[in-house]
Amino acid sequence: MNVLVVGGTRNVGYSLTWRLLAAGHRVTLFNRGTIPDPFGDRVARLRGDRTRDPLPEARFDGVVDFAAYDARAARQALGLNAGHTVFISSGAVYLVREGCPSPARENDYDGPLLARPDAPEDVEEWEYGMGKRACEDVLAGSAATRIRIPMVNSERDPYRRIEGYLWRILDAGPVLLPNAGGHVARHVYGPTVAEAIAGMLGDRRTFGQAYNLAQDETPTLFELVRMLCEILGAPARIVPAPAALLDQEGIRPDAISPFSTGWMSNIDPARAKSELGFRHPPLREYLSRIVASFLAHPPAGPPKDYAMRTRERELARRLS
Repeated sequence: MNVLVVGGTRNVGYSLTWRLLAAGHRVTLFNRGTIPDPFGDRVARLRGDRTRDPLPEARFDGVVDFAAYDARAARQALGLNAGHTVFISSGAVYLVREGCPSPARENDYDGPLLARPDAPEDVEEWEYGMGKRACEDVLAGSAATRIRIPMVNSERDPYRRIEGYLWRILDAGPVLLPNAGGHVARHVYGPTVAEAIAGMLGDRRTFGQAYNLAQDETPTLFELVRMLCEILGAPARIVPAPAALLDQEGIRPDAISPFSTGWMSNIDPARAKSELGFRHPPLREYLSRIVASFLAHPPAGPPKDYAMRTRERELARRLS
């Protein structure tokens, strides 16, 4: 196949490109060119900014669109008239539903939507979910396949979320978990998503359909962090931090614990499993891969939110 990958230079898109090349497909990347890639002359490259430049007019057998966030971009993708388009959506399309089911299934998409939130920290997440829904609504009725994914964990996470916990565990200080880390942390492993997308391209069973992709396990955040401690062979020094106290201290929960946010979807992958044979590696297995990569290739410095570590330690001391 001749495949166009729009955006996706990091994380899932990076893994997908390697898989497509390994399978003998021709790959063209369309992005702004701001992030170097390691693919050399194995791929063709087209430069452009999706927000203002048209997509390439060449004919492609398949298109994987990571970079559509509004209805205009979705219409742009449909205008390519590709043999098959796979659109990367999000579990956030459920989170902007009133009374969002948990776990959410594909037929839970329809229903009344939440009004624009008042809290500034919620507006960006709401706009993201509404934007992805606008894309899906444009694509509904076409042959495009819509892939809904939750929080993505991988060795190449540009937001360094798992890494944020690893730095805190390894410095032997306590890990503060807002509200005791009690909410569900059902995520997905990036390379597994890439494998699934590669298998869907050209698969007529998926045309016009929507699928959730997620891991099977539904740990709490506390259980996830404890598992990271076990993989590292470190003691689980976890201290609950009441949300009200964090507010008093002027600390955003997701600044000290990247997965402590109310905008974390819990989606059910049963349909993809039964219809497409989707399989996800066990949670401990893929977390072990991420930890091994982190230890083998330690970054030069910690994530930016680690700058609050002194305040975290002081607050943990008081709570203990």
